[in-house]
Amino acid sequence: MTRHEAKRGGLPRWLGSGVVTGAADDDPSAIGTYASAGARYGLGALWIAPVLLPMMYVVMYVSAKLGRVYGKGLFAAMLDRFPRAVVYPMAVLAFVGNVIEAAANLGGVGAAVNLLLPLPGWFVVVAVAAAVTGLQVLGSYMLLRRIFRWLTLALFAYVGAAIMARPDIGEVLRGTFVPSVELDAGFVAMLVACIGTSLSAYVYTWQSNQEVEERIAQGDSQPWRHRGASAASVALVRRDVIAGVAFSNIVLYFIIMSTGATLHASGQHDIDSAAQAARALEPIAGEGARWLFALGVIGVGFLAVPVMTTGAAYDLVQVLRKPGSLHQAPRQAPLFYATILVVTVAAVALNLLGFNPMRALVWSGIVQGFSVPPLLFLIMVMTGDKRMMGDRANGWLTRTLGWATTAVTGIATAVLVVLWVSGRG
Repeated sequence: MTRHEAKRGGLPRWLGSGVVTGAADDDPSAIGTYASAGARYGLGALWIAPVLLPMMYVVMYVSAKLGRVYGKGLFAAMLDRFPRAVVYPMAVLAFVGNVIEAAANLGGVGAAVNLLLPLPGWFVVVAVAAAVTGLQVLGSYMLLRRIFRWLTLALFAYVGAAIMARPDIGEVLRGTFVPSVELDAGFVAMLVACIGTSLSAYVYTWQSNQEVEERIAQGDSQPWRHRGASAASVALVRRDVIAGVAFSNIVLYFIIMSTGATLHASGQHDIDSAAQAARALEPIAGEGARWLFALGVIGVGFLAVPVMTTGAAYDLVQVLRKPGSLHQAPRQAPLFYATILVVTVAAVALNLLGFNPMRALVWSGIVQGFSVPPLLFLIMVMTGDKRMMGDRANGWLTRTLGWATTAVTGIATAVLVVLWVSGRG
């Protein structure tokens, strides 16, 4: 039984790899960014979620289709199509970004647990890192997939937190359908950070590689030798992606709603982390809101950390053309699993040495926002190339959405640069 059948192990069909990727996209670092947007700009920032929805869809879809049809992960496919001088810098940025994100997510989980239990943050960081690494190294791909899919449910906590905030329905509707834009560096930086966080490089790499892993799980041990996919298979991938993107976007929407209706309304406009947002919610929306917000951070943190560390391993082994798959044992892919361990240790070290990755989250999102246009440009070129994709090359709708997203993200980052240079904001 595969993920394309109605159920697997009691889990509903829509909890596929797309939903896992969507949930990982709402990791503790992203939660901090969205909470910051809601706290600073209130319910007037809700329009960001529906605007990002088609952009999130096309990014995840072309990444998934690349892995499903071409049979290779993102950077392995890029090396087949582009010179090393183009691929290597992008891979370095993606790798470093994964390390920082893993550190930030570990720190976020530690801070969230500390809100609920009197445990030292360093102890939680080490314990979480040890637990997820043990699962990655010792567990099977099927076990990881099943655990990951259940952990996505933790994000429904933010729907509850938003409901407990009792937002004004009229303001919610206005904020959703009437965009409120401020042409200053602070607002544009927040917008670019939300774009960068929602369309992070690890979304591309993780989703493309998970489609390869799924093909292996379905019996094709060498998918790169059997390129191509049926129309039905691509349609199922598309539905999987739609479910994942919708789930991720709904969570984004309710995080902004919960902090916009409470923190912004009470004058608390500066939020540095998801844990700080959870702490600040309690006197306004009650202890239940704090628990829901913190539990969401903890649950998705356990999901996101292995996504980041495994994503870094995929990136490294592919640019070095070495084996690397969660279906392989450590002895079959030593560099892949060694990279997972090294990245995890580095992420733990960043927390234990006093570096606070959570404080750099918005800037991390901005940097990722700058990397989105060139990376998406390369993916659009590959998925539109019939030599690589055959008759599954991008159709007119995907081309329109993909190139529009590339243009919009490029324009947003260019405007931010102009505002910085002019000194506005």
